[in-house]
Amino acid sequence: MRIRFGYVSHALTLWEARPAKTLTFKRYSNMTKQERIDKLHEVTRANLYNTKRALWLNRAAEIPLYRFSSSIVPLATHPEVEWDYLTPFREEWQELGEIVRDAGLRTSFHPGQFTLFTSDKEHVIENSIRDMEFHYKMLEAMGLEKEGYINIHIGGAYGDKSLALERFKKNIQRIPDEVRSQMTIENDDKTYTGEETLEVAELADIPVMFDYHHEMANLSSVSYEHLLERFFATWNRTGWPPKVHLSSPKNEKQYRSHADFVELEFALPFLKACREVTDELDVMIEAKEKDRALMKFVDELAAVRGVKRLAGGIVEF
Repeated sequence: MRIRFGYVSHALTLWEARPAKTLTFKRYSNMTKQERIDKLHEVTRANLYNTKRALWLNRAAEIPLYRFSSSIVPLATHPEVEWDYLTPFREEWQELGEIVRDAGLRTSFHPGQFTLFTSDKEHVIENSIRDMEFHYKMLEAMGLEKEGYINIHIGGAYGDKSLALERFKKNIQRIPDEVRSQMTIENDDKTYTGEETLEVAELADIPVMFDYHHEMANLSSVSYEHLLERFFATWNRTGWPPKVHLSSPKNEKQYRSHADFVELEFALPFLKACREVTDELDVMIEAKEKDRALMKFVDELAAVRGVKRLAGGIVEF
């Protein structure tokens, strides 16, 4: 099985390469009109530049997956701001897309916890749709709208999981077709198991971003090994190999929290199970140490008997 690895947004091996510098609405509100424009542009330009640096690191280190930060643009969806973050940076967005395509990278976004389609509050659904559209516009600006994916969790149960799931199925139909076609859903560590997420995904024809750590914290009624083939089949229409998330628990007491690095012993059973059902697998490392954790894990995995390292972030397992 060929495994390609990636990490989440921040390239920690680079100096000061955080692509998620912020501007709070409170600070924004205390500025003059010109100061607001200048600051929005300053922060966005810095985030775009640091994103470019991370992408170049991926290319140089042969790391084929990358997740963009959802915070590249400050206050982009705030109802009292809503500014044009595309036109002034057209060249910067296009350059990011060119780097991605030239390097053959697989990229994605992962909106935050407030992008919820299980809510019974209309304003929450409207904000969630707006957030999905925002992420899609960033992909579009980079020319990646046909290949980049936007991953979300199903959301909360609100005291009635069955009813919440019905709301989710109904509400995601309100997302514009082109945006929904680039959407994936992920099992979570508390509410919706891998099995429950899979059932929704199969009905809605949405790929599943299976998270092994979350599954081990929130077990399905059957073992994940029995579901892997179905998880991976949800990716068939995309033209991409199945993609999963990999992290390991911080400790037994804080089992749901991500550790700084990924423990090889924790991950090996999962990778072996995947090998039984697919020849190709893309793995997003979700450890606190980001690219450092990825390289450490690949180093350790490549040292396992029978594993061959093909590139910086690619192995034959």
